[in-house]
Amino acid sequence: MHDMIRPLAWLLGKWRAEGGGKGQYPTIKTFEYGEEVEFFHVGQPNVQFSLYSWHAESRKPLHREVGFIRIKPDSNKIALMSAHNFGVADIQEGEVKDNELKVETAGIHRMSFSPDPETKKLSRTFQRKGDKMEQVMYMETSNTPLTEHLRITYSKIE
Repeated sequence: MHDMIRPLAWLLGKWRAEGGGKGQYPTIKTFEYGEEVEFFHVGQPNVQFSLYSWHAESRKPLHREVGFIRIKPDSNKIALMSAHNFGVADIQEGEVKDNELKVETAGIHRMSFSPDPETKKLSRTFQRKGDKMEQVMYMETSNTPLTEHLRITYSKIE
């Protein structure tokens, strides 16, 4: 493991929630989902990740996201860079402390033919407690202020 990513070691591995995730937003019908997330490294000063979610009942694929997490040298400041399957790429910045990572949008871009409303801001927290990890994500769009959108608790599987 590269020394720079040691503060993120608690994230490493494969995490899964078969269901129990809650998706909500004022403009959509509340839904339950499952998700698998993997955080890994290849010896470089970053952590690579992938998230794959599905509808809890139909098992239909939903959100896909891939990216990297980097740490600013000699600090607890981090940048989470990701690309989403719905045409958004973003950089979220924040901090890692103990077994918690908190970030919010520093920059966001979307493809020119993305449907409205436009995503304006994302913020998320990953927090590990034993062999469980929770992710909570908030989203702001051009129509809706920053509001909780997703909440899920994973179990470590690898």
